[in-house]
Amino acid sequence: MEGYIMELSKIYEHKNIPKTKRFFSSKFFRAGIFFTLIVSLIITYLLLPPISKETSAAAPPDISAKQAILIDAANGKILYERNATDKAYPASTTKIMTALLTIETAERLHSDLTQKVKIPAEAVGVEGSSIYLAPDETVSIEDLLYGMMLRSGNDAATALACIIGGNQQNFVDMMNARAHRLGCTDTNFLNPSGLFDENHYTTAADMARISRAAMKSETFKKIVAAETWQAGRAPDKYNYFYNKNKVVHQYKGGNGIKIGYTKASGRTLVASAQRDGKQLICVVMEAPDWFNDSYKLMDYGFSLK
Repeated sequence: MEGYIMELSKIYEHKNIPKTKRFFSSKFFRAGIFFTLIVSLIITYLLLPPISKETSAAAPPDISAKQAILIDAANGKILYERNATDKAYPASTTKIMTALLTIETAERLHSDLTQKVKIPAEAVGVEGSSIYLAPDETVSIEDLLYGMMLRSGNDAATALACIIGGNQQNFVDMMNARAHRLGCTDTNFLNPSGLFDENHYTTAADMARISRAAMKSETFKKIVAAETWQAGRAPDKYNYFYNKNKVVHQYKGGNGIKIGYTKASGRTLVASAQRDGKQLICVVMEAPDWFNDSYKLMDYGFSLK
């Protein structure tokens, strides 16, 4: 107390300073102002409403796709959807089902994927993307799978359908039966490659179901995550397959799965990525800006807690 009195007496010894100025220049007054500000800030903070998780999360992005869906692959939870049950044409994303059935059948029969098979005549000269299979050529099932999923070879898809199903129609029946077991109620396949037909259709939601099932297979995941593949065909054959899916080349954590395009169906993409143990699957259909749509949706998905 004596210290405070001495301090005040020192201040008021400056006779040339008016009393009001002496008071306002004192450190006691400044300390009082500081204390008042701190108390005001604390009261303001306490009166503010809590920030909810919903308001802190990023807003869903603006995308070009007419149909889209984003799911958590671990539990199938839908994180975003737009017209996800509207009919759309899958184009080459059809090959996801073709690959899934091929791998499941090979595993059930304990067949080695490196086993070489003779290419059926039906698979030679198929229109669209191709790995240029030749009549009576022998190619491993593994090379056909990589050629179908990376290069998007329609001839490779046709060859696998004939080899696994005995003929294309039997295999198509297998595709539709498998889709039904997965809970796909708005899907109808007519061919193993995705060549356009008005009656060959699916939805973004159904394609997400099929893709989620496929990504549970370690063999499938390894194939679609590959950036390139060197096939073991004869040296004069098309052996180098580059993955057309830019997700595996460009997007952080990108690990699959398939692009698709025909003039009638537009651009379709099923993409997947994993970060910090969280695996997302994104489907965009009729999407002019297909890759950016997928990147924005997956960025949004990873931002959610």
